[in-house]
Amino acid sequence: MAIKQWTVAFSVLLTAQWATAELAWQSALAGEHRTAESRERDAHRHPQETLAFFGIDEGMTVMEVSPGGGWYTEVLAPLLKDKGTLIAAHSSPNGGSYARRSLGSFLRKLGENDEVYGSVQVVALQPPMAVSNVAANSVDLALTFRNVHSWLRADQAEMMFSAIAETLKPGGVLGIVQHRGDNELSLAQMKSTAYVSEEKVIELAELAGLKLEGRSEINANPRDTKDHPRGVWTLPPSLAEGNKDRDRYLAIGESDRMTLRFVKAAD
Repeated sequence: MAIKQWTVAFSVLLTAQWATAELAWQSALAGEHRTAESRERDAHRHPQETLAFFGIDEGMTVMEVSPGGGWYTEVLAPLLKDKGTLIAAHSSPNGGSYARRSLGSFLRKLGENDEVYGSVQVVALQPPMAVSNVAANSVDLALTFRNVHSWLRADQAEMMFSAIAETLKPGGVLGIVQHRGDNELSLAQMKSTAYVSEEKVIELAELAGLKLEGRSEINANPRDTKDHPRGVWTLPPSLAEGNKDRDRYLAIGESDRMTLRFVKAAD
């Protein structure tokens, strides 16, 4: 009888936890803080499935690296605000005009909705200063979305991976989503098109002491031929060619992307 009562109680507890988790996802994905345009991109970016693959939990310390305009921040902030910590490692305020504009837009976004973003911690993660105010071995999960090509273009990729690895706890995870190119691409082609080979991303992570733990096809797009006149920016959301072949590029959708999970060795 005691075993049966325990089983029922445990089942009720699990059901309550699942219901709470589902409510958290609903708040994060369908909340009023997200525009209709942002929500439409969920079909291409699969945020719930992607974050679940990386192993996110509401009590984690999560560092989003180079969050840009904050598309993923919109999802991460409400998921973590009650029990976890979200660190947004953005551009340095002394990193040049583009970095300042990007950081300024991000801070304005956060400042306009304190209820959602009030607990987000914003720090600089930019070589050569690397990490500011992020303690070594303090982050459970680091995330970066479509940024590796920018680090390569700035000749800072190795430094960025090293800085991220330093912040991770032993056993901590780095989750990467990146436009995926063929392994035969040269470094110059990766820089110019923003398509980076999985081989290159794995090499950079391993140089920083991280080990590939898993890969997913959640963000794959087999319609992407990867031979576009202006690289990934030809495709939505950028549509760099304007109205030229617009319908064709819209039909392709956003780029084919790798989704890789790396882990820092435990002590």
